[in-house]
Amino acid sequence: MQRPRLALAAVATIAVAALGACGSSATSNTPAAAGTGTAAGDACAKGSLTLVTPGKLTVGTDKPAYEPWFSNDDPSNGKGYESAVAFAIGEKLGFPKADVTWTVVPFNSAIAPAPKAFDFDVNQISISEERRKAVDFSSGYYDVRQAVVTYKGSPIDGKTTVADLKGADLGAQVGTTSYKAITDQIQPTNDPKVFDTNDLAVQALKNKQIDGIVVDVPTAFYMTAAQLDDGVIVGQLPATGTPEQFGAVLDKGSALTPCVTKAVDALRADGTLDKLQQEYLANAGAPELK
Repeated sequence: MQRPRLALAAVATIAVAALGACGSSATSNTPAAAGTGTAAGDACAKGSLTLVTPGKLTVGTDKPAYEPWFSNDDPSNGKGYESAVAFAIGEKLGFPKADVTWTVVPFNSAIAPAPKAFDFDVNQISISEERRKAVDFSSGYYDVRQAVVTYKGSPIDGKTTVADLKGADLGAQVGTTSYKAITDQIQPTNDPKVFDTNDLAVQALKNKQIDGIVVDVPTAFYMTAAQLDDGVIVGQLPATGTPEQFGAVLDKGSALTPCVTKAVDALRADGTLDKLQQEYLANAGAPELK
């Protein structure tokens, strides 16, 4: 799945679309990013870091910066999931908010094989082996989940459990992990409908030919914000298997990669990532189905 920038331009409330995430990845990163021992710890002392601007942590992201990943198109305010994560990484590296600066970096520039004008970039960029040929990634700071989208007043609007969806007519794009989530997790009594594109699935939902669509969570935000006038996210399906993940992007071979990875791992371990997801993503309308 690829992440279209055109879709983003149409949305005032969300940053990512269906084609937005690329491939699955493991939680661990490349060997260059895996160091967390004593040597890595010493190298990650604030005074030892090699930075774009000495004494400042420079973070990149695209513009506009959409909700719920950012708020009011202002990454520097610390609101929105990715803004909050970036500042939390900064704190782990020893940088207070006043020492974190933001720079505009288009999506394609962030993952291009060229020197970077940032220390790391957060922009809903999925970790993939293909992209690792050009850039480094931290370990994942967001596990991309599958979600069910419907319209207000539909037969599944307001449902809170996976079991509640078994009698629904659901659809997904052919050959996607979303379709697999229907057959493996929901296991509906009615055969799921298959569509060549998500746009065709949206049209079927608008025509009330199906009760809901299963897509990844970022796509669900996009659909409900830009494609469906009365769209709602029923909820996220429980996580299973190896998740697709968003990771911080760094210059290829960056000495900072193991330090950012260490910070992300610490944020996952101490519950910060879960807390921020509950604050900015669940409250944005993507509760977890039981």
